[in-house]
Amino acid sequence: MDELFPRVDPIPLPAPVWLFKLLHIVTLGLHFVAMEMLVGGLLVVAAMNLLALRQPKHPLALSRAQTGQVLANRMPIVMTYVINLGVPPLLFTQVLYGRAIYTSSILIGLFWLAVIFLLAGCYWLLYRTSARASANQPYWHVALAAWVLAVVIARIYATNMTLMLRPEVWNGLYINSPLGVQLPMDDPTTTPRWLFILAGGFTTAGFWLLWLAPSNKLFLDVQTYMSGLGGKLASIALLAQGACAYWVVSAQPPAVQDALGQTLFTTLSGYVWVGCAALLFALALYSSLRRHPSRVIGWTGFAATCLAMLAMTAFRDGLRDITLLTKGFDVWDRVVVTNWSVVAIFLILFVLGLGIIGWLLTVVLKAKPVILGVDQSIFESQSRAEVHANE
Repeated sequence: MDELFPRVDPIPLPAPVWLFKLLHIVTLGLHFVAMEMLVGGLLVVAAMNLLALRQPKHPLALSRAQTGQVLANRMPIVMTYVINLGVPPLLFTQVLYGRAIYTSSILIGLFWLAVIFLLAGCYWLLYRTSARASANQPYWHVALAAWVLAVVIARIYATNMTLMLRPEVWNGLYINSPLGVQLPMDDPTTTPRWLFILAGGFTTAGFWLLWLAPSNKLFLDVQTYMSGLGGKLASIALLAQGACAYWVVSAQPPAVQDALGQTLFTTLSGYVWVGCAALLFALALYSSLRRHPSRVIGWTGFAATCLAMLAMTAFRDGLRDITLLTKGFDVWDRVVVTNWSVVAIFLILFVLGLGIIGWLLTVVLKAKPVILGVDQSIFESQSRAEVHANE
């Protein structure tokens, strides 16, 4: 069945396959964290602004307004991480699976190239959202438009990453659309994979709120609101994500499902994800009931979210290898000629890069939110009113 794929590149790999796969899993997992923060956060931003505008006399109107503004001002920064953390795993994918992903990318070439323009448009809308939020202007519709573009990009990526696993349909797609203007819609695994990521966006956004809530630069009532909202959002989203995860596995061909249960790598990765999801659900449910911000919960949730994402990415990687192996593509069957001095330099720079990313995250966390056009005494009055109401 090797004829289904183009011939392997005669140039040997400059590093072991396991190293490329490890780097791919780490960078893609971090990319997914940032991407889900963006996708889930944008809907929270739009909802907060819309509710604050539609119900201006609601007791939580000002808390909703500030929550939306805090997230809106951070969206361009999140997109920076989405892009910069998205490039390395795509390059590693091309090195390991070039014979498959090059073909699938060409078959949907128009949509694959459109990602560049969709991404630029989404980025511009994020800056417009932040600017309008800082100027105290309505911005929910701009945030919603940015979310639509981000979701379309995610759909194109899900389609391409699924199509690369289906060499048996490539000839038919090319005959129907040699210009690459057709998206395959018949794969049963594309939609559940896409929805799994979208549901995870609400999970990650919820724990992002739990992470931001304890900031001493926010009023107490806003902290309480963000903590409760984050807990409720994440707990509901985790249930939906669990259902989508079951759908993803059950939609696989029988041969792939059988191999999943017999492969230690995918089995272990799946158990780690389930364990992290259970921990996250407990933290989210507790936060939704407790309603008081906690730095311990925020940082524990952030760490568990990253670990769950890495486990999910590892499972996804194993699922891809199993699927390709059933069709004659063995990713481990490559000639390797390693230059360890170059590899060492790369790894040192890679670790330094991750350290810089971590430092930048702490800077973002400590950044003081800009609230323009809003009298802060109003927030103080609201805080006192809520305290008396609770008493």
